Amino acid sequence: MGERSAAVAGVGVNGRTALVTGAYGLMGAWLVRGLLAAGARVVVLRHTSGARSTLALLGLEGEVSVVDGDVRDANVLGRALASHGVDTVFHLAARAVVGEANRSPVESLDANVRGTWTLLEACRLHGVERVVVASSDKAYGRHEVLPYREDFALRPAFPYEVSKAAADLVARSYWHGFGLPVAVTRCANLYGGGDLNASRVVPEAVSAALTGRRPVIRSDGTPEREFLYVEDAVEAYLALAQALDGRGARGEAFNAGEGRPYAIREVVDLALRVAGADLEPDIRGTGTPHGEIDRQYLDSTKLRELTGWAPRVSLEEGLRRTLEWHRAHPEALAPH
Repeated sequence: MGERSAAVAGVGVNGRTALVTGAYGLMGAWLVRGLLAAGARVVVLRHTSGARSTLALLGLEGEVSVVDGDVRDANVLGRALASHGVDTVFHLAARAVVGEANRSPVESLDANVRGTWTLLEACRLHGVERVVVASSDKAYGRHEVLPYREDFALRPAFPYEVSKAAADLVARSYWHGFGLPVAVTRCANLYGGGDLNASRVVPEAVSAALTGRRPVIRSDGTPEREFLYVEDAVEAYLALAQALDGRGARGEAFNAGEGRPYAIREVVDLALRVAGADLEPDIRGTGTPHGEIDRQYLDSTKLRELTGWAPRVSLEEGLRRTLEWHRAHPEALAPH
């Protein structure tokens, strides 16, 4: 992490004990890395042992305390919070793949919504001092006017969007209803080294570029998304946790993104160019895939004004860093 990153984190988490749910995924693993670098003690919730994970690829499993169990198990959560003296919680555990949520809505709704309220109730009962809950830009649903601002209505239509919007509302209600210091992040599409989700645009493009095959695009390439490099997202989470020590962040949602959308084809072409790969995308879709939104991006002014946070890594630079990370860790390339 950069100098500013360490400075922000050092004020907010040095000497504290943080529980991270979803620590084995992309965002969670890099957040654990940032917390450890800043002097925090870190506890992680492990739902499935033995699976490939970003946390393992980053070499962090031996540096954290591990609690086995499901985020929907109140007893497991209560014991974890009490036995480790947790004062700060980052809740990222979720069924996070849009396509899977559309195919298995019951499991996704249960994991994303019940998992959130179970964790928040445990935090309330154990007097946790700060809770940051991951929502998503998908919670906004479809809006004609962009970029999304935090005062926009949440208009989810499909199962994944609904699950994130519901968890978002539940989380903020715990401040207004019970005084639990909680804030919500609504991040753009995250990317970076070690992402094992091959259905996402960036890991698919990176894997294809480095193995010499054509990257698959599931749409016609025209849907537009905003992207945020994972280390910039770590800084946003740490800055927001620090802000919860005051009252300005409590019960609030905050966008975090680079500030502009990119067409999917543009992202894939940029990844190929940065990699020096002379390949053409394999376009297998027409229009926007069912259950997804055609155009999204965020206004992150609210977070910047409260904390001073702003992304530092452009999409081109972030793709370069991601490619370099995967060149150094070929075992992490997602199988096609």
